[in-house]
Parts: sequence; C-alpha cells; structure tokens
Amino acid sequence: MLYRGSCHCGNVKFEVEGEVTGALSCNCSICRRKGALLAFFPRAALKLLTPEDALASYTFNKHVIRHRFCKTCGIHPYGEGVDQKGNAMAAVNLNCLEDFEPSSVPLQHYDGRAH
Repeated sequence: MLYRGSCHCGNVKFEVEGEVTGALSCNCSICRRKGALLAFFPRAALKLLTPEDALASYTFNKHVIRHRFCKTCGIHPYGEGVDQKGNAMAAVNLNCLEDFEPSSVPLQHYDGRAH
C-alpha cells in the first residue's frame, strides 16, 4: 500500500510504500517527548516529495539514528537508521500519515530507556 504523509505545516511531504502491521511506542528520552508511534520500512520505500533542505536532523546517544524534523514546524515525520543486519531503514511516525488511524493496528511498547 502507498501512504502519504507530511509534517504539520506541509513543508515536508513524503510517500512510503509497504504494509503497516503494527505501531511501536518507544519510551527513550526523545520518543517519549515526541509522542511518535513508529512503523519501520526499508529506507528505499520512503520517498521525500519536498526538498531535502526543508528537513533538519538530530542525533544523540550513540548517533546511529537520524531523527528528521521539519525546520519550520518542528514535527518529526520519520527517522533514519539501520537494522541489525545493516539494512537502511526508515522509522515513520504513523501520526504523520494521511488517512491512517494508528489505533487500527496493534501497539507494541519498546523499552528504549534500557537500551
């Protein structure tokens, strides 16, 4: 399925191709504050529809995840990193998808504070 998403102001728009089978709620110091519900896709499945310069990046701790956010409104539509096998991944904030209700999929809690 093809999903479209954006930040609040619309300066960052994207598409992601795949199936959302669940949402992940992480309690690490940044995810808890953002309130994002995440679904993971191969990075190649995410296509940015607006200029890259509309986004800023933030990394912390081990600096392995690039938390991407809109420079204008500050909303975090996705993050970029790699999985355990070294594959490039995108963690999409399901709250940024159009016409998608995150409560329609099972929610898994992840203890990011412990990692």
